[in-house]
Amino acid sequence: MARPASKVRTVVMAGPLAPFADGYRAELKERGYTPLTTVNELRQVARLSRWLEASRLTAADLSSERVEQFLAVQRAGGRRASCSLPGLVCLLDVLRGLGVLAAERPVRASSPTDVLLASFRAYLLDERGLVPRTADAYVAYARRFLDGLSADGGLAGLTAGEVTKAVLRESAAVSARSAQFFVAALRSFLRFCLIEGLVEADLSPAALAVTGRRRSSLPRGIGRADAAALLASCDRRQAIGRRDYAVIITLLRLGLRAGEVAGLTLDDIDWRAAELVVRGKGRREDRLPLPADVGAAIAGYLRRGRPASSRREVFLRALAPIRPLGRGGVSAIVRRACERAGIEAMGAHRLRHTAACEMVRAGVPLQQIGQVLRHRSLQSTAIYARVDLDQLRLLAAPWPGGVPR
Repeated sequence: MARPASKVRTVVMAGPLAPFADGYRAELKERGYTPLTTVNELRQVARLSRWLEASRLTAADLSSERVEQFLAVQRAGGRRASCSLPGLVCLLDVLRGLGVLAAERPVRASSPTDVLLASFRAYLLDERGLVPRTADAYVAYARRFLDGLSADGGLAGLTAGEVTKAVLRESAAVSARSAQFFVAALRSFLRFCLIEGLVEADLSPAALAVTGRRRSSLPRGIGRADAAALLASCDRRQAIGRRDYAVIITLLRLGLRAGEVAGLTLDDIDWRAAELVVRGKGRREDRLPLPADVGAAIAGYLRRGRPASSRREVFLRALAPIRPLGRGGVSAIVRRACERAGIEAMGAHRLRHTAACEMVRAGVPLQQIGQVLRHRSLQSTAIYARVDLDQLRLLAAPWPGGVPR
């Protein structure tokens, strides 16, 4: 299907933003905007330019706050449908690139706690190799721990008893899963405090482990029929369908995490050697074999589905602004496929479990499964040993007195 076009080729623009119209148009094209949408975005910027001129402002006076103010005026005037924040964010990027606007300054830490937590976040990113999302969650838990300390003692007078009380207080207020995450974050924070000399001893062991109240369940994969239904739900006659098919078959066959699929770049694929470089947790890099069906699906998407873009990520959004999918986008693809296939809704991680369960049923040793899944320890892979119920039954002792009733 041809991209929508507009009969309007030029947009008359006056005011302080007129000199930047050509650069803005070029950036919209680079980000994958269609000709029709480009015209609409230029019309919005023309209105913004007139608004700035009427307010006796220049292009250098633009900011994120001023853009929000302009959009509020437009919505109040009945132009809600034609308001586009992403288009104006693109304009701000163009003006910053030309030096008209200064780069937005990061928010400065306003208290000793903010300074400490900013250092803790940098430690998590640089030394521990955590992804920003996990680092932010750890920082939030560390802040909660600090808020619960007495103002008199603080970290200088911290004791193991206070650490244990904090864990007990948290476990009484949240689920077992959340409490376990709190303990992991707290231990990491306390080790950071020891490195920085903020505490005299390593108090991380005082953050006692929290056990779940429920029995751990078997890893949940999906059956082959459901896996085939997911793939069949992707209309490979369309660009979006080719992308979704390539994403889902990569998850199913290689057992990648959603973030790992989103992070794949064109440079990670060695077509001649049929290998794939996967960047996982802790900045770990592994080379995996590229199955023929996965390679064919990705190649089909690259040839006849991927939008024209200078981005190096393999999987991109189908609509402008063109940018990488992100882990949320990968999970959304799986959920939409479930809805189309008429099966139970699930996230991308279920497909990772599916790949592992298929390997168990095929008799692949746990050590090799751990290598494919890129687990740091065999203990993480051991949960899949319970999937092979037939082998487990052979290990079970006979019931005393015969078959139980």
